Amino acid sequence: MTTIDQTPPSFVVHIPDAELEPEPLDPDQIVSGEPVVTGKVLWESPDGKQLRGIWQITPGVVTDTEANELFVVVSGRATVAVEGGDTLEIGPGDACVLREGDRTTWTVHETLRKAYHISL
Repeated sequence: MTTIDQTPPSFVVHIPDAELEPEPLDPDQIVSGEPVVTGKVLWESPDGKQLRGIWQITPGVVTDTEANELFVVVSGRATVAVEGGDTLEIGPGDACVLREGDRTTWTVHETLRKAYHISL
């Protein structure tokens, strides 16, 4: 068969040890502290509308406008206040869904690492 398969091969990543790359925050997002964000996109759909990856943030307080996202916390703890909605206490093993357009304030208590899937 001569079909060229454009699908990447299946793979595994040990999330706690994965090497991440700097993802500088917009200074306007930082409310307090000196949080540092790192991450790595592991997969992106051909149309760029879906992403899967790993993301990490060190302690501090930041604001964000969310994408349509499902993530699972691997390590760390944070409080995520959704403007006009609930306050979410998240930690290891928690799965969280954020809606596109949610305006959030993240208070990161312990360096938080998550595996995510975003739909744009």
